[in-house]
Amino acid sequence: MFSQRFQRPVVVSAHARIRMEEREISDTMLLEVIDSGETRYKDTTHLWAFKEFPARHDNLLCAILVLEDCVVVKTVMHHFTVL
Repeated sequence: MFSQRFQRPVVVSAHARIRMEEREISDTMLLEVIDSGETRYKDTTHLWAFKEFPARHDNLLCAILVLEDCVVVKTVMHHFTVL
């Protein structure tokens, strides 16, 4: 996978891959969250990217990201709420 938004490859951690399977989140959906979702930065390299998918009934999907030489997906969540 490659992120157009961040112009770098996307690497999904083993933990995130397990959560994606449990929550039925495809690579396509994940990339859509990363590239076109809203973002909130914790600092310059750590952020949340989140997006609503109207066909899903589990609120916002969220990816926890770390920007390095690649975009590292640490985990993915559903039922996410923005504070």
